[in-house]
Amino acid sequence: MGAPEDLDLARAAYERRDWISAYRLLSALDDDALVGPDFVALATAAYLVGRHDDVVQALHRAYRSSEKARDLRGAARAALWLTTVLEDAGERAVAHGWLSRAEGLLGRLDEDVVEHGYLRERQTFAHLARGEIADALALAPTVTAYGRRFADPDLAAAGLVVEGRLRIYTGDVPGGLALVDEAMASVVAGETSPIYSGLAFCAAIEACQELSDLGRAHEWTRAMSTWCDRQAGLVAFTGQCAVHRGQLLRMHGAFPDAVRELEDAAARHGTAGGGAAAGLAHYERGEALRVLGREDDAASAYDRATGLGHPGQPGRALLWLARGETDAAERAIRVSLAEAVDPVRRSALLPAAVEILTAAGEVDEAAGLADEIRATADEFGSVALAAAGAYATASVALARGDAERALAAARRAGTSWGGLEAPYECARCRVLVARALRALGDERSALAELEPAARTFAELGAMPASAEVAALLPGEVRPGGLSAREVEVLCLVAEGYTNAEIAAELVLSVKTVARHLSNIFAKLDVGSRAAAVAYAYEHRLV
Repeated sequence: MGAPEDLDLARAAYERRDWISAYRLLSALDDDALVGPDFVALATAAYLVGRHDDVVQALHRAYRSSEKARDLRGAARAALWLTTVLEDAGERAVAHGWLSRAEGLLGRLDEDVVEHGYLRERQTFAHLARGEIADALALAPTVTAYGRRFADPDLAAAGLVVEGRLRIYTGDVPGGLALVDEAMASVVAGETSPIYSGLAFCAAIEACQELSDLGRAHEWTRAMSTWCDRQAGLVAFTGQCAVHRGQLLRMHGAFPDAVRELEDAAARHGTAGGGAAAGLAHYERGEALRVLGREDDAASAYDRATGLGHPGQPGRALLWLARGETDAAERAIRVSLAEAVDPVRRSALLPAAVEILTAAGEVDEAAGLADEIRATADEFGSVALAAAGAYATASVALARGDAERALAAARRAGTSWGGLEAPYECARCRVLVARALRALGDERSALAELEPAARTFAELGAMPASAEVAALLPGEVRPGGLSAREVEVLCLVAEGYTNAEIAAELVLSVKTVARHLSNIFAKLDVGSRAAAVAYAYEHRLV
């Protein structure tokens, strides 16, 4: 099928990165009309438009074509790529068979060729899958060396990224980041192929997120978004890109936008087969929902995440803490800390662990973990982790009655979060500053911190934090003399909730909600929900 001119059109579409057209045109052509590079182009286009089964089929065709032509190198390339695609799809036994076939093919060659480097790349990941970190770290530099020796930018970048991430996990954070940055220089210069570029973007951003290196994460996410937008029909990597955008939206306090972006990311990953990437999207969505106070939705998101292989922590433990299930939260965070065998994974748990253990009365243990956060932040060179460490130090100091130390640490944390444009975290720091000032007897200054914090939480829709601040404000300071619970009810009314929905959200009876509304109307001297909502907006409660 397909006219000869269709092959020319397909090749042109591939060159201009119109993946849908390239995939459609190449798929319509018979094997006899294609040569080796065309099969690779078909597999690449199918990969990039999210057609997994067609990728496998195209690679089978590429393998058969190369085998028929006695092209051992081409057949080995197809076998190695099949190993990667099948491994990613969870078909490990079949993938191992293709890896063995590639090893056999390359073993028949008398010369050293670049395909040996791609074989070492797969062998590196095989070591990782078995938990053989030292072996993987020893092999990774040889991947880069092959890429450089044979002037293959894909292979060189792949080796740099995997070695960089392994060095990060084994404690050499500066050295690991330097290798990742070197790989990304090749990517942004357009030297790498679309698939290897996408893989490098994702790996680099994930590394930055794990290290709380939010400046780098922001930079690479913007670059990846631009890269994705320039390619017509691209499906692969767009889910990961949406996850990273959602993470940044959450950091900048745009929680509803983050939820929508992460819902889109989860849907994109679901279309592509789900897996760990979809699990991360659901977990991040749960984190935004938890801050918004949508506890049931957050719990459901965490459940989806764990069902896809994500641990769901520390978010789930923090949700249990918010629900008053302190013992369950403490047990969960202890188990998670015990399972975290490297400083990168541990650093993601420590701030939550300090919060939970402090709430559980284990203040001395929490203090030790706060010290660990600060030390890890120094090691990683992470501003965000340093801010989290200062916040943890302030929380522990306040629990110990050392208000002066708490005040200094909370102010440091607030300054650092301010530099990262993280309004929610800044407002949390203001609450800690206010509590320290109140403990020192400076009530007027405490109120000067609490009132803007309350406005920020209301603007962000962070209901649990809004309720926390409302409880710290004296009754006469709250607009209209509203109680903390009445502020919660009014905020939900402003969001369009019915009485029944408010009752479900706050775990109250409908009758109790009606009584709260009656009290709100009386205190505000209004006669309708619309008037109450107008008052809420006028006084920046929402």
